[in-house]
Amino acid sequence: MNTQSLPLVLFMDKLKQFLRQIVPISDEEFGKAIPYFEIKNLKKGEYFVHQNKICRQIAFINKGSLKTYYINHKSDEVTSCFCSGHCFVTSYKSFIKQVPSELAIQAMEDVELLVISREGLYKLYDISSIWQTIGRILAENEYLVMEKYASVLNNESAKEKYLRLMEEQPDILQKASVEDIASYLGVTRRTLSRIRKEISNM
Repeated sequence: MNTQSLPLVLFMDKLKQFLRQIVPISDEEFGKAIPYFEIKNLKKGEYFVHQNKICRQIAFINKGSLKTYYINHKSDEVTSCFCSGHCFVTSYKSFIKQVPSELAIQAMEDVELLVISREGLYKLYDISSIWQTIGRILAENEYLVMEKYASVLNNESAKEKYLRLMEEQPDILQKASVEDIASYLGVTRRTLSRIRKEISNM
């Protein structure tokens, strides 16, 4: 069945459940957002955000997984984040400041997103104080995630990072390529193989 032919509201229950973990949003206030969202489907390998292009949308992941990566000074692709489950994703600096994105966000499998444009989001802020609160909390949470990632990157070994990935995002280990996982951990494929062997023998 073509999801685009079904009412958008049928695909927004997961978003409503997610938001109600943040704030006690009423059906009436949630309903104000429906006209500003649309369904976007990506096939595996397609991009939600292209590097060096301005990001004009933010998305709620309804189904599927994406990866965020950037190109470092050695022209190597570095995976910085795996996005799965029900959460928001965008290139935040590009989205907020409307500058070319330093990041790329790519589907690791077929993905179903609920997207809202920057213009639509700001209109929603104008008509709903609860959505202003949601926007603030999401921005704060994103900052905390980035701070946690920086701490993990600097203070944990590759093995510790792999164990954390196993605990927090076990599905990613089945969906991400070996190259992406090794890049995320900052190790070679050979080192990743050794880490996996050590963990399996624990």
